[in-house]
Amino acid sequence: MSQTEIEQFLTEYYRQVTALNSEGWLQAFSEDALVYDPVGKPPLNVHQDADKFFEILSKFYEKLEITPNQIFSGGNRAAVQWTMNVLARNGRTATTEGIAIFEFNEAGKIQKLESYWDEAAMKAKLMG
Repeated sequence: MSQTEIEQFLTEYYRQVTALNSEGWLQAFSEDALVYDPVGKPPLNVHQDADKFFEILSKFYEKLEITPNQIFSGGNRAAVQWTMNVLARNGRTATTEGIAIFEFNEAGKIQKLESYWDEAAMKAKLMG
């Protein structure tokens, strides 16, 4: 994939996450894809766990917006520096930043995603 194709692909990926569209999100991944979000937690098996993952997001967040600020790519990998703004169902808001590392297979699907961010600090702001 070219730099432009990767940027378009990842922009659409984050649009699907922001829309909490599990079907659109799933289309971006290979059948054996794993997501480490954040790194340090057990991996999410995308195709087995997608419904549960989006159900949790939908129950906790009224609004979730992730903006890719910068995208860097090379070979079959890309790094994205992003900002996430959330509104929890309890009315509290939080903003956090992170970096995601994407690894693509030969078909141009995500086979591995590693996100680096402080989930505990964000949850603490929202539970306050």
